[in-house]
Amino acid sequence: MNPAPRLAALTAVALAVAGGVYWWLGRTPAPAPAPAPVAVAPPPAPASAPPAIRHPVEALAAASAPGAPATLNDSLTSLLGRKAVLSYLQTDDFPRRVVATVDNLGRSHAAPALWPVNPVPGRFTVRAKGDAMVVDADNAGRYTAFVQLVESVDAREAVAMYAAHYAQFQRAYEDLGYPGRYFNDRLVDVIDELLATPTAGAMPEVVLTEVKGPVAPARPWVRYEYADPKVESLTAGQKMLLRTGPVNQKRLKAKLAEFRRELTAAR
Repeated sequence: MNPAPRLAALTAVALAVAGGVYWWLGRTPAPAPAPAPVAVAPPPAPASAPPAIRHPVEALAAASAPGAPATLNDSLTSLLGRKAVLSYLQTDDFPRRVVATVDNLGRSHAAPALWPVNPVPGRFTVRAKGDAMVVDADNAGRYTAFVQLVESVDAREAVAMYAAHYAQFQRAYEDLGYPGRYFNDRLVDVIDELLATPTAGAMPEVVLTEVKGPVAPARPWVRYEYADPKVESLTAGQKMLLRTGPVNQKRLKAKLAEFRRELTAAR
C-alpha cells in the first residue's frame, strides 16, 4: 500500500476519534462542585470532675479491729450496749438518718423525723428576764444523760466501726442527692462548724414567732427563735449546741474535737 493513502487514513481516523471525544465532552454535564465543608461541632466539654477527697476513710478502715461484728446494728450494740441502743437510737435505715442529719446540721433546719437519735424527753422552757424571755437554764438538765452517753463512747472504736461500714453511709449520701460527693468530707466540715459555735456568756434571749393564721399551734414552745439575728442565723447544729447550755456545749465540743482527730488521723 502506498504510504501516503495509509497516512491519510490514519489521520482521518484520529480526527474522527478526537471529534467524537470533543462532542461527548461537550454534552457531559460539568462535575458537581465539591460539597461545602460541614462544620463539626466541638466535642462536649468533659463533665466537671468530682472534688478531690480530702479525708479518705480507707486508712481508717484498714485500722479496724479484725473480727468486728458483721452488721451495722451489731456494731452499734457492741459499741454502746443494747440498752443504750434501744433507748437513744433510731436504728431503722440508720445510715440514711445519719447522713441526712449530718448534712442538715450544717444548714438552717434539721428535721427531727430524720434524726438517728431519739429527741430528749421533756419540753423546751423559757423564763422571764425583765421585759424579755430567755432560755431557762434548767433546759440543760434534759441533755445530761445524752451528753454522758456521748462522753462514754471510745472515739477510736466509734470511728473504726464507722469506717468498717462506711460504704453504707457513702451510698446513702449519694442517694440523698450528692453523687460524686464524699460523705466523710461533709462530716468533718460539719464538725468544724459545730466546733466554731459561739459560746453564750448567758442564756440567750428568745422570742415567739408570729402565727400566720387563725389557729395557733398546740405546742407553742416549738415556736421560739433566738432574738439576736446573728444567733438565729447560725446553722441548725450550732443552735442545738447553744440550747444544751454552756456546760454541755463545752463537753460536747471536747468530744467532737476528739472524734475529728480520729476521723482525720493518718494511720
